[in-house]
Amino acid sequence: MPSIDVSQTPSAHTPRITYREGFARDAADQAEVFYHAVMQGAASHYSVDERRAWANALPREASAWAARQTLYTTLVASCDGRCVGFLELDIAANRIETLYVWPSLTGRGIGTTLLIHAERMLLEQGVARIEIEASLVLYERLLRRGFTNLGEQWVERSGELLKRYRLVKKLNAVET
Repeated sequence: MPSIDVSQTPSAHTPRITYREGFARDAADQAEVFYHAVMQGAASHYSVDERRAWANALPREASAWAARQTLYTTLVASCDGRCVGFLELDIAANRIETLYVWPSLTGRGIGTTLLIHAERMLLEQGVARIEIEASLVLYERLLRRGFTNLGEQWVERSGELLKRYRLVKKLNAVET
């Protein structure tokens, strides 16, 4: 995927964000984005114990995230060469595995742009629908992006039960 600059008029308050496929050098940043998105970004939706269990579900080590890049197509939002958001896509299964954005950058369209790139990649592969198991953090946002709720789920992480939703979206060539 080519690097695309989606910044608006540059200013001291608007970081320059580019989007591209992930590299092994992004793995350490991915680990930190994941950890902080869960521990800080999900604070209003999940308890401290739930967030700790969720954050501990994946290692906070670059090597683990680099290994995941061999399993999934990883799309990265980059600011000044650092990963500030990412999406892991399982193209064969037509599903988004993960979508995380650095907490202080949420609400700026970074996650939405990563989703748009993932949807385009799937459309290019002839895929008609995409699935995701969404946290309470993403649930409402994904519904606004055209996803349909297939039901509530509970997943166990280190003895904690976390609520999430199984969502699906029919893809078409016209962006809605």
